[in-house]
Amino acid sequence: MLQHPQIDPVALSIGPVDVHWYGLMYLLAFGLFWLALTHRSRQTGSIWTAEMVSDFLFYGALGVVLGGRIGYVLFYVFSDFVANPLILFKVWEGGMSFHGGMLGVVVAIFWYARKTGLGVFAIADSIAPAVPLGLGAGRMGNFINGELWGRVTDAHWGMVFANAGPDPRHPSQLYQFALEGVALFLVLWFYSARPRPAMAVTGLFLMLYGAFRFIVEFVRQPDSHLGFVAFDWVTMGQILSLPMIIIGATFIALGYRRAAVSA
Repeated sequence: MLQHPQIDPVALSIGPVDVHWYGLMYLLAFGLFWLALTHRSRQTGSIWTAEMVSDFLFYGALGVVLGGRIGYVLFYVFSDFVANPLILFKVWEGGMSFHGGMLGVVVAIFWYARKTGLGVFAIADSIAPAVPLGLGAGRMGNFINGELWGRVTDAHWGMVFANAGPDPRHPSQLYQFALEGVALFLVLWFYSARPRPAMAVTGLFLMLYGAFRFIVEFVRQPDSHLGFVAFDWVTMGQILSLPMIIIGATFIALGYRRAAVSA
């Protein structure tokens, strides 16, 4: 049995301002995304310039933050929002949703495509391999905060989290870091290193993230205010991930079919 290190969520204090690890993980996420996309922008045939990468990062960051917050409120605490719409602005109380952040990035992609004249999938396919770096950083932020822990387990790597009682639990944040961050990055990075049909890279990202998240939800503790939302085992995370798997597989099939027809 392992013990969560109970890291102070405040990384450093500058006068009256506390800088939290979770906020630093967001900065790290955006920084890693910028580095990866800038590296790819130097390759022959890239649609990006260094200036365009920085430009898109601004819109993408807005999409992540605004979409993540709005998505959390609508997907996870909608009844509270109906009773008090102002909770949307209570960001200091926490609450971000990956699926909401992803939808925010989709909006940013469409906006940037309209602004630059680039194709929507040309943008999406090129940024998808860099996204898992940010996801991994976010999951490390969850682990540092000792939040979003897993279900009780008797596995020898079970971990006791201070805010979750005395029972050892799956360190599901680390599972998600390994799958959504490391594994997804490696697969997409090497897969996209060669020319692929339009939509294929985006489809692979959606399908694999959805599958990884769906699987980890079996050992992740459901949100206390929601519990299981269907059949006494289905979680909200699984409901939101299933469409990603279906859409992702559809994108891959369509991409390769169109490529075969045009060949």
